Amino acid sequence: MSQHLKTLKILLILTLCLLLGLATAFMLRPQSVATDPMNANLQLGGDFTLQSAEGPVSLSDFKGQVSVIYIGYASCPDVCPTALAVLTQSLRQLSESEREQVQGIFISVDPERDTPAKLADYTAFFSPRIIGVTGSREEIDQVVRQYGAFYRIVDMEDSAMGYAVDHSSRLYLVDREGRLVETLLHNTSVPAMTTALKTLLTSEG
Repeated sequence: MSQHLKTLKILLILTLCLLLGLATAFMLRPQSVATDPMNANLQLGGDFTLQSAEGPVSLSDFKGQVSVIYIGYASCPDVCPTALAVLTQSLRQLSESEREQVQGIFISVDPERDTPAKLADYTAFFSPRIIGVTGSREEIDQVVRQYGAFYRIVDMEDSAMGYAVDHSSRLYLVDREGRLVETLLHNTSVPAMTTALKTLLTSEG
């Protein structure tokens, strides 16, 4: 292979890596408005019903409260625990009366491993104000589409886990009327999350 062709090949690889990085950053960036970044006219969010250890749970069950939704899975090694830890620490910064008006909802996209009972144990480790839910693959995919999230199953042939799940990592803030109003990255600071929660709690809509 000539030096010229080698140089072109290297430049092509670098260009593809750059484009992939930009695409990933775009998908994972926080959104200040509840619209689909690929279609500004499409409103994200909305009601859904999934299963908890105590039975069906709908977002509308928490109307009148502020809700914080996170979409992930219990075997996630890093971003999911980080997001739930940020939410937990933020809840602790609120007064008791404020805390009682905030409901965390952890949605698992791994129903094969994350039973409702397992999710109850998992979320209880973080906070009693967070509930774990999941559902059929069709139900999960519907919620993922509603909230502009994404995930994909990744086979891990050399791992005892069998597979992992790549997924977007955002905290979805929902107001008292059930409207998605803001998204934050999983590693947002506790003060930023606390401020966002307090703003929603004092908002008149």
